[in-house]
Amino acid sequence: MSRRSSGLVGVWAEAQRQQQRQREAQQRAVVQQQRQQRAYERDLARMQREQQAAYRQGREADARLRTEELEGQVAALGGLLGAGCRAAPFRVAALTRPEQVAPFEPGQLAHPVPMPDPAHYRAEGGWTAGRRAQAQQEAQARYQHDWQAAQAAEAHRVRQLAAYRAQYDAWASGQLAEVRAHNAGLAQLVDALRAGEPGAAVDYFSAALYASGAWPEGFPRQVAAAFDRGARQLVLDWELPPIDVVPEVKSVRYVASSDQEKETARPVTQRRALYRDALAQCVLLVLRDLFAADEFGMLDSVVVNGFVDDVDPATGRRAEIFLAAVSVPRAAFEPLNLGQVSAVDCLVEALRGQLSARPDQRAAVRPGRRPADVGTGVVSHGGGGEPDLFTMDPIEFEGLVAELFRARGMQALTTQRSNDGGVDVEALDPDPISGGRIIVQVKRYRNTVPPTAVRDLYGTVQGAGANKGVLVTTSGFGPGSYGFAEGKPLTLVSGAELVDLLHQHGLRGRLGEGAPAGSGAAGAAAVPAPRAAPDDVEDFNLLGMVWAGAVALDVCALVCRGSRVLSEEQFVFFNNPANPGSSVRMVPGVGGDRAAVRVVFDALPDGADRLVLVAAVDPEVSPGGDLAGFTSAAICLRDAAGAELDRLPVADGRPGETALVLGSFRRRSGGDWDFVPGGKGYRGGLGELVGEYGVVVA
Repeated sequence: MSRRSSGLVGVWAEAQRQQQRQREAQQRAVVQQQRQQRAYERDLARMQREQQAAYRQGREADARLRTEELEGQVAALGGLLGAGCRAAPFRVAALTRPEQVAPFEPGQLAHPVPMPDPAHYRAEGGWTAGRRAQAQQEAQARYQHDWQAAQAAEAHRVRQLAAYRAQYDAWASGQLAEVRAHNAGLAQLVDALRAGEPGAAVDYFSAALYASGAWPEGFPRQVAAAFDRGARQLVLDWELPPIDVVPEVKSVRYVASSDQEKETARPVTQRRALYRDALAQCVLLVLRDLFAADEFGMLDSVVVNGFVDDVDPATGRRAEIFLAAVSVPRAAFEPLNLGQVSAVDCLVEALRGQLSARPDQRAAVRPGRRPADVGTGVVSHGGGGEPDLFTMDPIEFEGLVAELFRARGMQALTTQRSNDGGVDVEALDPDPISGGRIIVQVKRYRNTVPPTAVRDLYGTVQGAGANKGVLVTTSGFGPGSYGFAEGKPLTLVSGAELVDLLHQHGLRGRLGEGAPAGSGAAGAAAVPAPRAAPDDVEDFNLLGMVWAGAVALDVCALVCRGSRVLSEEQFVFFNNPANPGSSVRMVPGVGGDRAAVRVVFDALPDGADRLVLVAAVDPEVSPGGDLAGFTSAAICLRDAAGAELDRLPVADGRPGETALVLGSFRRRSGGDWDFVPGGKGYRGGLGELVGEYGVVVA
């Protein structure tokens, strides 16, 4: 029979057992921790190997992509002539404009104002005959009041509709006259071409060259031409692309040991051969486009002298260095199958032309007949001094904007001409904090860019997942555009700002004929010192008012500095329909507008920094009325033709108030205008409202 030990020996033995168990538990914990550590290290090593493999694969893919891009550039150069030959020939008919204009769309003005229904004006309440009679009289009075207001509103609508129709008829007549004048000018051009007039021939065939979509991005388009009427020969100097169109790098591969990309240089002989072939293709494509466009049989032969604008190695100065020259009779050109020829052999052997043996070293050839030798007027397009951004070829203009981004330290490429998703240039800013992908749209406009274009750009930026959007134009932006862009990742670059940026980075560009460099004379956002006569300008805005309800309103405008009107003559309303100089004028509404103000923002008086629009109940049409029914109101910002550019919301009216500040246009520091919504109401009518702006109403 066993018994449990007691006493000191038993206590000591139990303590030893407890210590043993603790040591075993600690040992098991150490072993478990070591196992977990080894498992963690194995997982970490596997992750690092996987990350290193993924990193290596990514770098290798980038290197392959760069190689594919280089091969694509070379392939595009090799297929230049074939792509050009597949294009449709240039024809005068492509320039003809249809004799049609947008139909008359009066909008809300087409719908008569609904008249009140007597059934909705029933007497309510009354236990006695007297009270019922009183209620009936009150209902009848409400009906008469609303009926008279509706009748007045309908008469106002009819007058506005007639005025809008007259304005539309005048506009439509002007549009048709412009289209007919354009088409008549084309008919005169055709007659001149058939008569063999040299000036018409040069203009027509230059247009044919510029209309070709076969020229890759970055290729120059500078031409000087003359037409020999007696010999029926067109003579032209055509600028050729520089050697840079052929990539110096042949391929790229990733070297894992040094974690760097290694470029393999393209052999000099290969680059020279590719460049010579590209130059020969350019000359043949010029010949093809000219003979194909000759729908009137004007050309018996064409002389093409191809040059590059580069540094002459003999003088060290920039000059026109001729690298190719050929004189081709039509009879010798027509039998050629350009889709199958070797460009160099065709130019040199079949057509007996000249082609530099070492164009990469600017080894020149002697040009043939020059345009100046013809004896008639020489017409030049492209090149020379500051290019006019308004008349620049659209593709060239987009390339210039891309070059500007590259000059600012970014990567930038123009997109394809179709299916570009509203993107003209894509840029990548390498800055790790503020950089990222940038979507650029280019608008070569003369009039103000509508806010819809800014909204479209924002949608494109969101859809593409880009960091920022930039809208570049040769004109400017209105208040609605700047208001929409505020607080969003959008940058608006006006024409004046564009010219300044170009010159800051050594690029060329001007706005309009005779505009000094950097002046931004056309489409500038800055306020000009001399004021144009508003009646003579074409770039003005219409501020139209729309609202729901039958209440009749007087819409007025105040030209202010801060919160004070410049003078009482700058308070434009029904008894003073225009301010001095007529930069602000009351006009009939268009397109459904119930009232409108014509504004030439650039012609507002010096010192004016605010244009305030207000409205007040017309006491003659709506006696005793208030702004309770003034809802769904907006200011329609329209261009000079009446097309809606933006719709600026306005606060609803409130019961008891008879006048309201609709909003104000405020000048930005750069000269453009922002719209700031109003909403402050007044119970004392127009007099109380304008009194706060310093106008004393007797």
